[in-house]
Amino acid sequence: MADPDRMRTVADHVARCRRRGDDVTLVVSAMGKETDELLHLAAQVSAVPSGREMDMLITAGERKAIALICMALEELGVPARSFTGSQAGFLTDTNHRNAKILEVNPDRVSESLDSGIVPVVAGSQGVSTERDVTFLGRGGSDTTAVALAKALNAQMCELYTDVSGVFSADPRVAPSARKMSEISFDELLEMTATGCPKPAMRSVEVAHNHQVPLHVRSAFTWEPGTLVVQAIESESSVEQPIIRAVTHDMSESKVTVVDVPDKPGVSASLFRSLADRGIDVDMIVQNASEEGRTNISFTVPTEHLERAEEAMRSGVITELGARTIGINPKIGRVSVIGAAMKSNPGVAATMFETLANNGINIDMISTSAIRISCVVAADRAEEAVQYLHTAFGLDDR
Repeated sequence: MADPDRMRTVADHVARCRRRGDDVTLVVSAMGKETDELLHLAAQVSAVPSGREMDMLITAGERKAIALICMALEELGVPARSFTGSQAGFLTDTNHRNAKILEVNPDRVSESLDSGIVPVVAGSQGVSTERDVTFLGRGGSDTTAVALAKALNAQMCELYTDVSGVFSADPRVAPSARKMSEISFDELLEMTATGCPKPAMRSVEVAHNHQVPLHVRSAFTWEPGTLVVQAIESESSVEQPIIRAVTHDMSESKVTVVDVPDKPGVSASLFRSLADRGIDVDMIVQNASEEGRTNISFTVPTEHLERAEEAMRSGVITELGARTIGINPKIGRVSVIGAAMKSNPGVAATMFETLANNGINIDMISTSAIRISCVVAADRAEEAVQYLHTAFGLDDR
């Protein structure tokens, strides 16, 4: 959607889908870097713009795009009609900049489809219960598409990106990464939670909860991509590797509260102070108690680091009786993911041995049923991905 040529290409693809007998509803995001440009404009006129006006501004990018796409479709003889998020029936909560969808009433979209007209819906937006325009946040167009597919009982929700599907690792980091023909929702949810940028994690959660089939594919080659399914059939996974993907995330920082009294209520007080400031906490490690005191380490998004540090220093340390805090923004998280690892012992040992054999120190560890994550030095994270990708047999031969 970066320029008119790309818009004409998208319109041509929609026309081809219609010619083969498919009904199509299109959800589009803003053109290229338009959202970033609007954010930059806002920063030039206001140091702290209101959430309501920011949502009104940011969603203008999608409104511009839907009108242009409709023009491109009609130029090809395909009747089309544009709809903003509110016109398409998206009702959200009142949380500006990151609104959540409460319900979708796609009556006007359905009427358009029944009339043989292609509905073109603006992604990442809706109207709140207080009748204000709301923005769903980054990646919200994916979430819009999935929610609309559910409301319309669509056979498939296709998410078109700048990559040809879901890969076993970031191909820019691990050139031998392979594209997967299919992946389970559980695996993809772990991947998007640990660094895989596309599709947006919220969209995968909605698709998983409402059993909406997904197809992640390229908007440049139109080739078949990766199907996301509830579970991979056992007969098709006989030769699937135990580990399906290796992901990495460079967007977090580590905070350590040193010498905390080891008594009930300390952790609750510490993490409540972060929650009250809207700070997401990811990995948490508490050391063994020694003489009644311990250290607590956790990771937060680097964009929230300043607020997290302020929360720790403005009373929490004094209240808890801790002595100091440590900040380390130079970390990277590396994760191995695979549903089959639940029934295959030795995955953790292989991961730790691989990192140790290559001189990469592990700072923190966390696990789930289908994931193991390690925090390592930021400058070794991409190396760790490459070593682990090879160690678990994921290289595309």
